[in-house]
Amino acid sequence: MSDSQPPQAGNWNAFVEQWNEQFLETFEDNVEAQAQFVESWSQTVGEMSEDNDVSEGVEGYAKAYETWMNASQQMVERMNDSLEGEDVDIEEFRDVWLNTANEAFKDVMSTTAFARMTGETVGDVLELQQQADEASQETLRTLGFATEDDVLEVGDRLVELERRQHDVEQKLDRVLEHLEDDQ
Repeated sequence: MSDSQPPQAGNWNAFVEQWNEQFLETFEDNVEAQAQFVESWSQTVGEMSEDNDVSEGVEGYAKAYETWMNASQQMVERMNDSLEGEDVDIEEFRDVWLNTANEAFKDVMSTTAFARMTGETVGDVLELQQQADEASQETLRTLGFATEDDVLEVGDRLVELERRQHDVEQKLDRVLEHLEDDQ
């Protein structure tokens, strides 16, 4: 009986071994997904950017990829430390990924290619919004409702009428002053 382990310890070891295998499998899947993400972004930048932007964009994505790979290596090292008995806080793993995500996004978002693509996207959205506004104005006009342009025109006319009325009132006041002075 001295050479056998208690049944609970055997279950625990099997559980930890299974957990470690699942963790490593998930970790490998995560690394693969990150690599595919960076590759996809690199291809998108290559297709959408001009030549001078491409090199900077690819460089930014390469830095991001390197950042992810360094984090992956750090995670493997810390996992090995944990398996060797070192007390590794689970929050350390989370922090590694959060910090890595921040760094990788900075690497990507600081490129001219990303800024240009973002600008193009915003421009496209503004153009679509303008088209939608024009379509809604036309629909309202067709249905006989006042459009924003109609309301603005009425407002402009009202302001002009008020200005003219004020001018007429000033002229009338001057005429009345002259009449009173003549009496």
